[in-house]
Amino acid sequence: MHGTRLLLVGMAALGFVACNSADSPQKTAKDVSNARQEASKEVAAAQRDAANKNADGAYKVAMEKAEGDYNVAKQQCEAMSGDAQKTCKDQASARYDAAKNAANADWNRRHPG
Repeated sequence: MHGTRLLLVGMAALGFVACNSADSPQKTAKDVSNARQEASKEVAAAQRDAANKNADGAYKVAMEKAEGDYNVAKQQCEAMSGDAQKTCKDQASARYDAAKNAANADWNRRHPG
């Protein structure tokens, strides 16, 4: 019984030693290289994600600004009457469409495909 216990303790000790043993320099170099490549991929993915979120935020801001400017312009047109009011509203609508198109073009440039 004592011999079996000693054998088990000895095997456990070898297991602990094996867990903390150093890898060969070649294996370490390969593992370090793989870790660097993986880290580089993860950083690039995070940068792309951040850029996309910034682009999406810029798009939302541009669209909100275009809509706000349009609503203000329409209210200003209400002070006019007849053809002047119609012309004013048409111009406000044209500026709104141009601002939306610019925001969409910028978004599409940042999100090709």
